[in-house]
Amino acid sequence: MGVLVCFHAHPDDEVFGTGGIIRLSADAGHRVVLVTATDGAAGEVPDGLLVPGESLAERRRTELEKSARILGAHRLVMLGYADSGMAGTPENNSPDAFANVPVEQAAERLAAVLGEEKADVITLYDSNGGYGHPDHIQVHRVGMRAAEIAGVKNVYESVINRDQMREMMMSNPEWNNDDSPIDFESFGTPEAEITTRVDVAAAIAAKRAAMQVHETQIGDFGPVLKMADEELKAAFGTEWFRRVGSEPGGAKELSLPL
Repeated sequence: MGVLVCFHAHPDDEVFGTGGIIRLSADAGHRVVLVTATDGAAGEVPDGLLVPGESLAERRRTELEKSARILGAHRLVMLGYADSGMAGTPENNSPDAFANVPVEQAAERLAAVLGEEKADVITLYDSNGGYGHPDHIQVHRVGMRAAEIAGVKNVYESVINRDQMREMMMSNPEWNNDDSPIDFESFGTPEAEITTRVDVAAAIAAKRAAMQVHETQIGDFGPVLKMADEELKAAFGTEWFRRVGSEPGGAKELSLPL
């Protein structure tokens, strides 16, 4: 059996792009390790959700632990760096923010986990972090260097399929391209550059359940959770990856090498 390590930026990031492969890999008997870089403390939280004395970082840790159990991860590692916030926010300037941590320092910590686990595959993000988030970009840098240090050969960028996302949004009669908050020139990855597509429809119930436990992020997950199962499968029943070092353009891989 193989060992899969999924490296993410914040609590809740594990669900959309890799929740399916985590659940299905665990079900197939592989060992799955989830590593999260930051505490998520720069995120927004609905009024009145936190109990007196509870911090957002504490609540997001609890939510992540629940999500990891639902998805079947065997080990959860939280590196505990400070959340850098969205691009252009004041948190970007903190010297403690993950985006400002020396890459080599963070990579050594992640490489230690990869070595302990004898990882066969690591997933991270592409060089733009999918949509330009500073912490996601840093996950790419740190993850790439950690894989190099630990000698992990199978490195996969978990990516957003730009073409699928555009098609899905255009199918919404209320969508207006002129008013769209998404710049499709910089958002996600063109399907032609994607090397790997994994059908995770069988894990869609687990993905939905994992979304539901991230109560602090209901603003992000809320519209998705209202989808019927078939709609959710259509939108999130495939997870997309680009294998580092592989040339795109051939037949797509249908699984990770575990």
